[in-house]
Amino acid sequence: MLKDRDSLLGQLHELRSEHRDLDTIISRLTDGTVLTDQLQLQRLKKRKLLLRDRITRLESELIPDDIA
Repeated sequence: MLKDRDSLLGQLHELRSEHRDLDTIISRLTDGTVLTDQLQLQRLKKRKLLLRDRITRLESELIPDDIA
């Protein structure tokens, strides 16, 4: 159980890091100083949304269910 939790926390850390990195890249691409490939930008944003979904799912797995 503890290994599973540690594994989930490790995955969560990696996903959050990648999400932050994508946020930085997208921000730089949309600041208006560089002509941006819109298809590439869409792909990056889609990847960021997928990461957000996975992060949310992992966070919910880490929260114990309350049986009352």
